[in-house]
Amino acid sequence: MRNLQINRSAVAFAHDIVMAALSFLLSLWLRMGGSLGLTWDADRLAIATGLFVLVAAPVFMSQRMYRGIWRFASVDDLITIVRAATLTILIFLPVMFLLTRLNDLPRSTLLINWFALLVLLGGPRFTYRLFKDRRLGGFNRDGDQRRIPVLVVGAGNGADLFLRATMGRDAQYRVIGLLSENRGRVGRGIHGVEVLGTLDQMEEVVAALKQKDMAPERLILSEDGLNGGLVRQLFDRADALGMTLARLPRLTDLKDGLADKLELRPVAVEDLLGRPQTVLDRGAMHDLIKGRRVLVTGAGGSIGSELVRQIADCAPAAISLVEACEFALYTIDRELSERFPGLPRRALIADVRDRLRIDQVLAEEGPELVFHAAALKHVPLVEANPQEGCLTNAVGTRIVADSCLAHGVALMVLISTDKAVNPTNVMGAAKRMAETYCQALDCETGEIHPGKARTRFVTVRFGNVLGSTGSVVPLFQHQLAAGGPITVTDPEMTRYFMTIREAVELVLQTSALGYAHPQRYQGRIFVLDMGEPVKILHLARQMIRLAGRRPDIDVKIVFTGLRPGEKLFEELFHGAEAPVPTERDGILVATVRATDFAPVAAALDELEAACRGRDHAAMMGVIHRLVPEYRLPSSEGQPATV
Repeated sequence: MRNLQINRSAVAFAHDIVMAALSFLLSLWLRMGGSLGLTWDADRLAIATGLFVLVAAPVFMSQRMYRGIWRFASVDDLITIVRAATLTILIFLPVMFLLTRLNDLPRSTLLINWFALLVLLGGPRFTYRLFKDRRLGGFNRDGDQRRIPVLVVGAGNGADLFLRATMGRDAQYRVIGLLSENRGRVGRGIHGVEVLGTLDQMEEVVAALKQKDMAPERLILSEDGLNGGLVRQLFDRADALGMTLARLPRLTDLKDGLADKLELRPVAVEDLLGRPQTVLDRGAMHDLIKGRRVLVTGAGGSIGSELVRQIADCAPAAISLVEACEFALYTIDRELSERFPGLPRRALIADVRDRLRIDQVLAEEGPELVFHAAALKHVPLVEANPQEGCLTNAVGTRIVADSCLAHGVALMVLISTDKAVNPTNVMGAAKRMAETYCQALDCETGEIHPGKARTRFVTVRFGNVLGSTGSVVPLFQHQLAAGGPITVTDPEMTRYFMTIREAVELVLQTSALGYAHPQRYQGRIFVLDMGEPVKILHLARQMIRLAGRRPDIDVKIVFTGLRPGEKLFEELFHGAEAPVPTERDGILVATVRATDFAPVAAALDELEAACRGRDHAAMMGVIHRLVPEYRLPSSEGQPATV
């Protein structure tokens, strides 16, 4: 393959040399016509042409004209050709002047030569591209009726890319119109395809196309980053109009560039729930991690393992993986060894509830940054095992935080949850106690250990993440694979959703922000902007339709009633935590609910004693004292079937 590339470059170079010689002869003939033979004899003509070629050859090589592929000749290639032609003429002019004083060479010949050289160098390249794209016959919109008629959402770069891909004779799709969010683009077109209306006018556009016997069968999303709410709305509207919804592959999905056949991708759950990508300060994230020793608790979990991956991308000095589950630890350790073989790492089996083991780990590893993702988070299971939930989520966090303080960790990041806000379950109440303890520590670190380096405690709170352990989406996918039914606890239940990758990116962004501004954000809880909540029943219906089935006909939906500890609506802020924006998009901060350190520490001492002593009443007493807003759900819900 390498030799083939070299040969193609040599052929292209030889072609350009011939074209350079032809351009010089052509320019002389165009300028002088029949008098050329009277003024220039064959020897002089050969010498002048050879001199022009000798000048052109090194210029062409220096401009890297042979790294591009003619199949994808573009504006960049045209700019390179213009630069090469200009340099060739500018160098040839003084050389020819020194040798001949430009006798018998009209000055205008060089200008004509410049244009001729552009045409002879660029013409074959772009003709070849047109031929390979099979566009010489024009953009065929009506000739091949066997193509699937589609309507494209968007009139930007994505639409342009898709339209180019449908210009070939073997294209599968026939674009019959565009829809734009921008009203000003209606009536205009791309490659001869008209923008027929705005998204709000989709029904009218489809009705008009049906009258012309041009009914679209698919609605294509051509742009990345569309708001999840808008995608859900388009999904429902397309379904009502008898169209399926698909999207173009993202650029990161393409393996070999645009030479691949551009296949549409089905809309995924992530598209329905996603939000426009938040602009991240990746430099700050990288600076926080690079060259530092990092420890992650719960490293084998859904959030913990993604933290490990993204931290490893930022070149830490070493990473320590702390996990209680042997198989989860083995899995992430093996993945890390394959992706980052040169990264120093240790896989450590440890339970955050074991104070001696955690102290030993931090003493031996000496981390500068600790990300605490270890938690029990399945609400009904924690509700059935409340002492275990409190020991892991509250006492375990306290053990990790105290050890960070004792061993001089620069920053500890607590991963929290929206269930900590006005909790109706032990899991949420335990996470709220963990938040309270870390807040108190962050406010009073200097007074607790005078003279020691200050440890920052940053708390990040967010809602559900897609694909996490116990998430509703994997449950629905499993139930769909089994043929149904889909179980929904209550028709009114809503939840916030975010992809795991975006959540972890924002956690790292938040960590860098909190670490860089210790005074401004002291004791604050950072809250990720989760967008609009999603109704679980609506999500279930859409997932059924995504699987090509009909809700309530092919797949039943069963309402099971609220499970122990569940509530209909999750919240991101307590009533006393007024949200305040930060300098980074996608990150908010909650107003501090100040709590003194001493009473919180004493209460957690009582909680640990009660949990380890299996004293449920004492444990609940501490919870109600530390989390006065904790309450049981107001209703259980009744089973029903749709």
